[in-house]
Amino acid sequence: MALLPAVTPAHGVGSRSDLPLPFTALVIAAVAVLVISFVAIGTLWREPRLRDTDGVLLPRPLAALLDSRWLRTIARVLAGVLTVWTLAALFLGPDSARNPVPHVVYVWLWVGLAFASMLLGPVWRVINPVRALHAGLLRLARVSPDLAALPYRWGLWPAALGLGTFTWVELVAEGNTSLPFLQLLVGGFLAVSLLGAAVFGRAWFDKADPFEVWSRLLGLLSPLGRRHDGRWVLRTPLHGVNGLRGQRGLVPTVAVMLGGTAYDGFSANLGWATFVQSSALPSSVLKTLTLLGFFTLVAVTIWLASAVSVRLAREPFSSSFSFVSDIAPSLIPIAGGYLVAHYWSLWVYQGQYAWKLLTDPLGTGADLLGTAALTPNDALIQPTLVATIQAVSIVVGHVLGVFAAHERAITVLDRRAAVIGQIPLMLVMVFYTLGGLTILFSS
Repeated sequence: MALLPAVTPAHGVGSRSDLPLPFTALVIAAVAVLVISFVAIGTLWREPRLRDTDGVLLPRPLAALLDSRWLRTIARVLAGVLTVWTLAALFLGPDSARNPVPHVVYVWLWVGLAFASMLLGPVWRVINPVRALHAGLLRLARVSPDLAALPYRWGLWPAALGLGTFTWVELVAEGNTSLPFLQLLVGGFLAVSLLGAAVFGRAWFDKADPFEVWSRLLGLLSPLGRRHDGRWVLRTPLHGVNGLRGQRGLVPTVAVMLGGTAYDGFSANLGWATFVQSSALPSSVLKTLTLLGFFTLVAVTIWLASAVSVRLAREPFSSSFSFVSDIAPSLIPIAGGYLVAHYWSLWVYQGQYAWKLLTDPLGTGADLLGTAALTPNDALIQPTLVATIQAVSIVVGHVLGVFAAHERAITVLDRRAAVIGQIPLMLVMVFYTLGGLTILFSS
């Protein structure tokens, strides 16, 4: 698998035509696993099992370390240093492939933050430099950190719009690695964030900041979590997802998360690239419409499945709107599986290559970090290993999604209605699995 060190801002992980796993066998196995899982939980998982008291307690020294102020301070300082370093390269560095900013934005911030959140939890809330800047400005002005001009009532909708916009920037926008473009992107994001925080207070970061919401939702899959009494525990990804309750804007946010990654894999297909080049429509327009189509497809299919489910469960149609919000968290494991499948190689290789660029942020030939001679290690992106990681992550993500949907369904519906009502959801899960594997192996 050839991966070039040039900037490739998250357009999949390269060609997968040489993957050694047979596609037909994988599809059969994936569908079988999902169907067997559905039958098993329908007969054996008869009542809600996930509780906020579950989990294996971490040793007290480790829990104390995670809660320690100095650990969080160190993390914030390192994030601040990286931010200043990146801003120096953004405004003073060369507008060329030697500039590290595209790698920091499209690889470390987008993909690296996702992987770190799935491993450690919502880390961006701790190290978010814009949140820290806002808090610092309030302290300098001697103003209460809870200051807000208006109450926040928009739910996750601004985050969904922000994530959708960034996905478009990453996958569609032309010249998205040029410094003028990135300066406008970073400057605009900083201005909107500070304005939102000035009007709505810290609630803006909790609900509207796209990267905090991105990190928080994917962080639900982390094995690290807090029990109902606040103590640190090791838990299953299902416990984190089950703890998320429906809220405004959750469905479009999850649709953007899942649809954006699916489009990224789809856009790497050679046939699609040929079609775009031969189309009478401008490529940016065609790509934008297709990306929006992927967002819409996810939102519509999960809503239709929910609507049919509530009718099969003999519930009023009006309840489908609340039910789809209840079921939406079950798409988060699927989105996480897609992320791992599509971005593993990009993260492993380009994530290392970023260090080679960061050592010379101003393009003067300096070697400030001693990494100028770094050669990325490709041991973790060998074809067989990558193929296995991709296939397993998609299947496991979908199985977790089935379990999460079942737990939520039997929580809000009676058992018989929940089992019958899950049939449309099961069909959607199978559709997503087949679609994900097809995209993966046709790219």
